[in-house]
Amino acid sequence: MKVIIEVANTHGGDLNYMLELVDTFSKYDDGYAIKFQPLKADALSTPDFEWFPVYEQLSFNHQEWQSIIKKAKETKMVWLDLFDTYGVDVLKENLDLVDGIKLQVSVLFNYVLFERLKAIDLSKKKIIINIASLDFEEINFFVDKFNREIQAEELLLEVGFQGYPTELLDSGISKIRAVKEKFNKRIVFADHVDATSDYAVWLPIIALNNGADIIEKHVMLTTRETKYDFYSSINSTQFEQLVGLMKDRDNLASASFLNEKEKNYLDKSLLKPILNKDITAGKGLSLTEDFDYKRSPQGGLNTREIEKLLYSQAIISTPKKKGETLQRADFKAATIAVIIACRLKSSRLKEKALLKIGDLTSVEYCIKNAKKFKGMHHVILATSDLESDADLANYTYDDSVVFHKGHPDDVIKRYLDIIDLLKIDVVVRVTADMPFIDNEILQLLLDSHFKSGADYTSAVTAAVGTNLEIINTEALRKVKSYFPSADYSEYMTWYFMNNQEHFKINLVDLPEALVRSYRLTLDYDEDLVMFNKIHDEQVKQNPDFNLKAIFKYLDENPEVANINSHIQLKYKTDQALIDTLNEKTKIKL
Repeated sequence: MKVIIEVANTHGGDLNYMLELVDTFSKYDDGYAIKFQPLKADALSTPDFEWFPVYEQLSFNHQEWQSIIKKAKETKMVWLDLFDTYGVDVLKENLDLVDGIKLQVSVLFNYVLFERLKAIDLSKKKIIINIASLDFEEINFFVDKFNREIQAEELLLEVGFQGYPTELLDSGISKIRAVKEKFNKRIVFADHVDATSDYAVWLPIIALNNGADIIEKHVMLTTRETKYDFYSSINSTQFEQLVGLMKDRDNLASASFLNEKEKNYLDKSLLKPILNKDITAGKGLSLTEDFDYKRSPQGGLNTREIEKLLYSQAIISTPKKKGETLQRADFKAATIAVIIACRLKSSRLKEKALLKIGDLTSVEYCIKNAKKFKGMHHVILATSDLESDADLANYTYDDSVVFHKGHPDDVIKRYLDIIDLLKIDVVVRVTADMPFIDNEILQLLLDSHFKSGADYTSAVTAAVGTNLEIINTEALRKVKSYFPSADYSEYMTWYFMNNQEHFKINLVDLPEALVRSYRLTLDYDEDLVMFNKIHDEQVKQNPDFNLKAIFKYLDENPEVANINSHIQLKYKTDQALIDTLNEKTKIKL
């Protein structure tokens, strides 16, 4: 039920007017109700009350009310507006035909009428109580009283009062949400605005948009003289307009979130991402650097569609030319592998890869943590093809790890050989002297790598031995094209950081929880001592401990952190080495 058609006293006591009114509005059936006001002068007022003669004129007898209610019930629900005990009698006589009753706020104070209602079974009827002029405390009093003493099917609260007509600002719109939220009841809005105003049909729409559930609207005939309650009563033409507006409102509210016309509008007006340079297969894409945005008749993916693909770790799978748009078929899911470079030639700590941290060799410790990396298609241990490194084949941690032998000194070639074999698109570079690598750091770097369209990604700063490098295969091939023999690619980082004009470098600020100044790389005896202390302590707490747990332990035990804190990195302190690397890794055109 959305609308209660309020007859009130527009009939002026004329039975024919009443029946014609019922007939005129009979076409509004499903979702509509009609409400009558059965009253009797001597039950409603004293003879000396100024409106007593009018009440006498407005009254119908019991038989007339029965015929009115029966006719109305043929097409819609019937409600009665009760003012006096006579109205209660009419209710009792027509109880099977009446769907609900309403009590004006003034009637709430009539306890005799209330007691009469208590004696009637209203368990299958709805009750509306009007709350005009009541504050929250008084509303709560009457709500409790009805809930406690009359077991109705539903109690609804009504805002609005008759001001003959009611001024717009006095209509009660502002009460709707407040009352609804306070009492959790459905709200009826009784509209009594001037029928000659545009608001006569628009105010109910405003009320519905403010949370009203049902509209009560006064109506009258235009074919007959209406003596009473005409101030706020609309005619059948106006009512038809109101019904149309309500249907429009419902259709608007239930319309699909996206429609074809607005989709077409976007398709025609969208500034499409058009490549502003040639793109090779396997290269990352930046939505801010690799595209111009223009309207174009070309088909192709829009910005968000490309962004979603990049965020899902897709890469360009085929070369694209400047001026082209991109299609879904131009992308493929990137094959990502962690490649762990390892040799047994260490001079400072002999065969350090085979030294034990706990029960595992340090290289297996590294592999174990690499296997925790999410989203990896392969974990690869890459060593040389020299006999001196052959024993590493026995230390791959488990059979899922790929063991690869390649060039002894040109690490980039060693990488590219296995990359070509397994068709790898993106590499996570790790060295075997990093036993405490962590998946949380990897995921942050990997996510940023694809979103930024970088060739090379690493952290701005991290504990020594915990930073990772994400490198596109396409970028490695580019390095190799400039350095057929990459003799210093043990220091692979230099080939990118020393040539930032040729590569898109993406350096990521890690959260503070993942950054410390500790040394967690294996190169000296002190490192091994410290790592075993970390391992022995952490496995007691959690065998699957992570980097944050290590940091917490070292924060709380500085004497352990100090075991190797004096050791410095050669490639950061040896100026001769730094000068050589800067010279030998620089791309010279």
